[in-house]
Amino acid sequence: MSGAAGDAEKSGAEEGRLVEVVIDESAAVRRSPEVAHERRVAIHDLIEQNSFRLVQGPAGPYRLRLRMEENRLIFEITSGQEGEPERVALPVQPFRRIIKDYFLVCETYYAAIKTAPPSRIEAIDMGRRGLHDEGSVMLGERLADRIAIDHQTARRLFTLLCVLQIRG
Repeated sequence: MSGAAGDAEKSGAEEGRLVEVVIDESAAVRRSPEVAHERRVAIHDLIEQNSFRLVQGPAGPYRLRLRMEENRLIFEITSGQEGEPERVALPVQPFRRIIKDYFLVCETYYAAIKTAPPSRIEAIDMGRRGLHDEGSVMLGERLADRIAIDHQTARRLFTLLCVLQIRG
């Protein structure tokens, strides 16, 4: 489409989505190349395809800044409208077990791809994806009263939560 109708359709499609994601890692340690790559891929995929909408607040498109503050994941959300960003604080404590298990399975997976047979790698990868899905569902449920997201958006946000949890 072109002209005003095309612009209106594009604007409407962007109302419920993220158009920018920034990770504030000012207090973070230096990341390994693998972790930095996972972060870049998650952000790229998130921008390309997402469903993100404030339950109560201005319409999008949205810009998201993620950072850790104490033991909370902070979502600072701005829309095209002027004003202060919406701030959503999500306690990280309920995710600790899933993140710890996810990191352990990821370490096992990366070690296995060097020497293990394909069937073993596939089994470990299934476990890794299962934990990732579990964390994604929990993230979506805990945000539901403030931010509406779909499963794929929750998966990518869970990846970014994990990146921000890496200590070194």
